[in-house]
Amino acid sequence: MTDTNKTSLTRESLPGLNRRYRAERRFHLVGKMAVAFSLAFLTFLIGSIVYQGIGAFFQTEVRLEVPQEMIAEHGDDGFTLLRQSMLHNLPDAKGRSARREAYKMAGEGSDIELLSAIADQQTQAAVVTVWIPVSDDIDMAYKSDFAPDMLGSFSDRQKGWLDTWVADDRLRMSFNTGFLVNGDSRDPERAGIGGALMGSIFTLVVCLVLSFVIGILAAIYLEEFAPKNKLTAFLEVNINNLATVPSIIFGLLGLAVFLNTFGLPRSSALVGGMVLSLMTLPTIIIASRVALQSVPPSIREAALGLGATHIQAVFHHVLPLALPGMLTGTILGMARALGETAPLLMIGMVAFIADPPSSFMDPTSALPVQVYLWADSPERAFAEKTSGAIIVLLLFLFVMNLTAIILRKKLEKKW
Repeated sequence: MTDTNKTSLTRESLPGLNRRYRAERRFHLVGKMAVAFSLAFLTFLIGSIVYQGIGAFFQTEVRLEVPQEMIAEHGDDGFTLLRQSMLHNLPDAKGRSARREAYKMAGEGSDIELLSAIADQQTQAAVVTVWIPVSDDIDMAYKSDFAPDMLGSFSDRQKGWLDTWVADDRLRMSFNTGFLVNGDSRDPERAGIGGALMGSIFTLVVCLVLSFVIGILAAIYLEEFAPKNKLTAFLEVNINNLATVPSIIFGLLGLAVFLNTFGLPRSSALVGGMVLSLMTLPTIIIASRVALQSVPPSIREAALGLGATHIQAVFHHVLPLALPGMLTGTILGMARALGETAPLLMIGMVAFIADPPSSFMDPTSALPVQVYLWADSPERAFAEKTSGAIIVLLLFLFVMNLTAIILRKKLEKKW
């Protein structure tokens, strides 16, 4: 006869149960605190970068009234036309020092902007109204609402002109398209990330083509076809070790092999992509092998049982199922390559490049290197542009990681 009088599992019947419950609550609390701390730190980091760099996407412009006779007299000479226009709009700029201070109110390259604005209007009015960029000092002061620490470099006369411009509503903020399309420049007003952005795209294209093809084929061979002997074991160990090698070592390898031995163009996107592909290959190979291992053995066995050859079973059945994991590993490897600076410095991509590249062989820079260069510049406007470039780089990385997640969700198979 079975005894039905069983002791219920309660806190009173098990003396250690309360202690285990308290330990579990403490663990949950510590975990929540760790997540909250991580989110708070990430929010602070991104918020500070956005706060410092959002101004790089906007520029301050001043409204000038340019008489038609002045345009007719100096229409082809933008430099002289800009100076005469500044003096016309600042009638109390008398004397050599006052004129020199008036000229400094306009930004570098404003003469080109002035001629372009006049040509776009195509008007025969007696006075043509145009907007031109101001100097980087005025731009930073206007964005800070003329904070006292931003006005230290201005003379009393220039401060008076700024007060007049503000009172007459002659200053405005506009989207700075030049920041996204211009190349690098010594002048903060004209500096942009266009060249570095194109260089990063060219470099990543080369890296993707080499890393994806070589990495996927190497992973397939090692996992599906290579014999299990000491040689393959040695290769696997070294591939795992290469994934942890500092990135600057790959830069030294690229300098010694691609530049000094093969004589490829220095600072080119081709060499940069080849160096980054060396760095990302171990990561892609490891991720691809894991993806192949995740495919159930029954898929291979079923294909072989129906008469398929080994290579047909791998490429027709196993590879399509492992491809989502391979693509995810490849995109994550490319995201790591996008943020690398050290290997690119070793092959000369730290050089000053003013013009965006037009081919894979042209000298170029990259977004991380551009951030490195601007961070070392003494002008305050470059600090703002540095944070702006970091924002673009983070957006680029976010898009690549989001693409990896979407591809994995759409292509992965549930077993």
